[in-house]
Parts: sequence; structure tokens; C-alpha cells
Amino acid sequence: MGLEFSARDGGSRFAAYVQAIISALGHADRVGPFQSYCLGLLLPGDRKSVEPMAARVQPGRVRAAHQSLHHFVAKADWSDDAVLAAVRARVLPAIEQYGPVRALIVDDSGIPKKGRHSVGVARQYCGQLGKQDNCQVAVSLSAANDHASLPLAYRLYLPHAWADDPDRRAQAGVPDDVVFQTKPQIALDQIRAARAAGIKADVVLADAGYGTDTDFRDGITQSGLPYVVGIQSSTSLWPPGREPLPPKQWRGRARPTSSLRRDPEHQPMSAKQLALSLPKNAWRRVTWHEGSNARLASRFAAVRVRPAHRDYQRATPRPAEWCLIEWPADEAEPTKYFFSTLPATTSLRALVNTANLRWRIERDYQNLKQELGLGHYEGRGWRGFHHHAALCIAAYGFLIAERGAIPPSGQRGSPLGKKPPLPEGYRPRGSPDPT
Repeated sequence: MGLEFSARDGGSRFAAYVQAIISALGHADRVGPFQSYCLGLLLPGDRKSVEPMAARVQPGRVRAAHQSLHHFVAKADWSDDAVLAAVRARVLPAIEQYGPVRALIVDDSGIPKKGRHSVGVARQYCGQLGKQDNCQVAVSLSAANDHASLPLAYRLYLPHAWADDPDRRAQAGVPDDVVFQTKPQIALDQIRAARAAGIKADVVLADAGYGTDTDFRDGITQSGLPYVVGIQSSTSLWPPGREPLPPKQWRGRARPTSSLRRDPEHQPMSAKQLALSLPKNAWRRVTWHEGSNARLASRFAAVRVRPAHRDYQRATPRPAEWCLIEWPADEAEPTKYFFSTLPATTSLRALVNTANLRWRIERDYQNLKQELGLGHYEGRGWRGFHHHAALCIAAYGFLIAERGAIPPSGQRGSPLGKKPPLPEGYRPRGSPDPT
């Protein structure tokens, strides 16, 4: 990101940032814990759970600091949404100095867990591990331009095993109004909330975990934004020049129907079948930037198609949109597929550049997890999980707004100077005895 920050005046800049956020906390006695918690997240340290942070920020009174921070994150009744809105108001203008927000980026993040009592834990796909395992999964929405990105919303996905179990809900403090929602449904709520808050963007981006959901794509369209979303190679579509058959003509018998039709000779094809059918001259080499220095290139083709999912239940064909396909020259078959409702006049290069802006979300999670301890919260409750995430995003927002150096893109170390020494003989609970 090219972030730079002077440790000499870091304390005063951090104090000014905290002052801009504290109105969202709702009570004056939360200001100190808020500042200490964010400071603990920003200071170097292998573990960003409550007790090690208490030892770093207040080494002379670890037990009292631990109790204060634990109450603040796990028990105190302050609004995550209000804090994230205050962070957004402070940080987005700093991002927009380098250009308007280009995209709202949807993604989810898995946090591995060993036990089964932490809220939302289930055996499900965990991106951090690259496989199914015991984990929590949270859905997020980020605002991004070519310079930086900021998470705007972060919500835990609650599987049926949790959402439908009154005892587990009560033990974890899940609010009564939280019901089961799929991850695409959570993401749509986040997009609608961002739009209602006046967040402007050119497009919504999401991977195939969301893009294959037709209702999700339709929901984005209804929000008034175009999209570029990943799809699976098996996604059905009508190639150029083809569309479903019109409804049968009514002959005065039985009930008339208005549904589109298919027959054995008139069927849609998969995105992969389309890619393999394209002529050689349909493919072009496109170069794009990913990150501050990386310059990447691959082969792409873009074709105007009509999505075909269950269109036999519709009275009219779905509107035409782009099918963008990536097929690297050294691969035996195409590797990525996208649907996009960007205008028909959009160039192939613009489609590719927009689709690849999704890399920003990877940077978000890399910094939030590796540098700010997003996955280090050890509590089990709904409130603490979301409070910790909101505070991690607040700390991340400070680094963006104040041009702080985030490793590995900047110099390793704290933008707030050296961390204070730990108390002599200090050892967090549960850690092995060095002797």
C-alpha cells in the first residue's frame, strides 16, 4: 500500500483517532478500555487475545487490565455497527483521497477452532486451512479502490446446528432476532445496509462461493449495482444467438402457460463447454496490476450470454451479461469463470481489471489475522466475537488512515513505537512452563 508512519508522533495521532471514534461507544468509561484494546492489537506480539494484550499495554497491573479488557470486549453493551460506522466515517475519506471507492467486495473468512462450544463452530470449509474442519466462518463486506480497502461489515455465519438450538443460542448469547441465513443472504443484507448508509461504489465483487447463487446475483441487481462474480465451470448459460424457447401457444385447452421452454435439442450449455467451443482468436493476453508491485498476465475471453438457471420458471429470458473466462496458456483447460452485469460496452481489459480487484480482500484478511489478531479471540459468546472483530477493524482503520506501515508491505514494527516490557516472570494462563 505504500503506507508510511512516523513512530515519533504515533501516540498523538492514535489519540486523535480514538477521539473520533469514542462517541460510538455510548459511555465515557469505555474510552480507556477501547484505547487499550486497540493499542494491544497494534503493538507487536504473537498472541492478540485479552490476557497477553493486557500484559503488553499495562505491565504493572496485568490482572486489573485483563478484567477491564475482558469486560469491555465480552460483556459491555456497545454497538459493533456504531463503531464500524465511526471507523468508516474517519477512514473512507483517507482512502478516497486516492480515488473514489470502486467496489464493494464480499468474502468470508474461516477461523479454526478446536472445541465445539465457541459460538458458530461447526465442521465446515475453512479457507485458512483449505479444507473442511472445525471452525467459525464470518461474512464480510469491504469498500475498495486501487489504493486500499476497509471492511465495512463483519457477521458470523450461524449454521443450522446453532441457529435452531435454543440451549446453544442461550449459552452463547445469540440475539433473538438472529435467525439462520445463508452466507449469500448475510452478504446481501450487508450490501443493502452499505447502500442505505450512502456508500457509493461502481460494482460488487464476489467469488464463486457467492456468484453461483442466482438469488444473490439478482439481489445485487435489485440494489442498483452491477457485479463481477465468480461462477463454477458447470454453471448453465445460453451462448450468443441462443435463448430458451418461448411459451407454448395456447390452443384453448388446459391451462395456458407463460413459462419458457427447453426440449432435448434445445438446451443451455455449461460455462466450460462455452469456453472450449470458442475459437482461438477469441482469447487475448491481458496484463493487470495486483498489489503495489506485482504485474500479472493471462489469457482471457469475454462473451455476452444469458444465465440459464431455472429460466424455465420465468416468462422472459434473463438479460444478457458478460461471461469472462480465464485460460492461462500453460493450463490444459480454463481456470476461472465470471458473470458480470457491467455494460455491454465494457472492454475486456476493464473486465479483467475489475475482476482482479478482489485481491484487496486477501490483503485485508492477511493483515487482520497475521498482524492484528482477528482470529485470536478466546471467548465463546456472540457479543465478544463481534466486539473483537469490530476492534480489529478499528485498529486496521487507524493504520490505513494514518498511513501506518503494515508488515509485510511496510517496515516490521509498531507505528506506535516500541512495546513496553512484560512483567518479570509473566506467563499467560495455559502456556507451557519454560522450566
